[in-house]
Amino acid sequence: MLAVVLATMISTLSWAGPAEAHGTIVSPATRAYQCWQSWGSNHMSPLMQQQDPMCYQAFQSNSDTMWNWMSALRDGLGGQFQARTPDGQLCSNGLARNDSLNKPGAWRQTSLGANLSVKLYDHASHGADYFRVYVSKQGFNPATQSLGWGNLDFITQTGRYAPAQNISFTVSTSGYTGHHIVFFIWQASPLDQAYMWCSDVNFT
Repeated sequence: MLAVVLATMISTLSWAGPAEAHGTIVSPATRAYQCWQSWGSNHMSPLMQQQDPMCYQAFQSNSDTMWNWMSALRDGLGGQFQARTPDGQLCSNGLARNDSLNKPGAWRQTSLGANLSVKLYDHASHGADYFRVYVSKQGFNPATQSLGWGNLDFITQTGRYAPAQNISFTVSTSGYTGHHIVFFIWQASPLDQAYMWCSDVNFT
């Protein structure tokens, strides 16, 4: 099913050109990817406002955020993620065009247990120097609070991954229940390209 979805996406986004096609975490789905996956083929539907208000405000703010969900990168951060990404701008990776992704609210959530299987789709097959994974602290409310660095628990940093279109790894957590943000940093190889995303999850 994922292969069909991605094939459709690549056809739909072919106008963007290979220089703009990179990747994202598809599971648990990042905010922009979830909105594109849910509404990309039906983004004019009046039902979105009632059924998925956070995606609705995102499409209204800048629909390009969803159409180019693979391209939320910043160059040349040199690993200075916290110093160069202000609180409240983590989910947009500090990109003004993606500011709608920073809004607190009733984002759709992926239900999961303590162990989460993370899947990256990397159209350009960069590989990774590493991934960093964080979870919002217990008691932080993504529905009413903007995410800052102080709201995050650092969970793990992976090792390197060779170039591939699909990368998967497992992350173990404990002590989390309810709606949380899983915050990812992908330091892509071989250039200094950093991607940061928020995925909304429900720990059960």
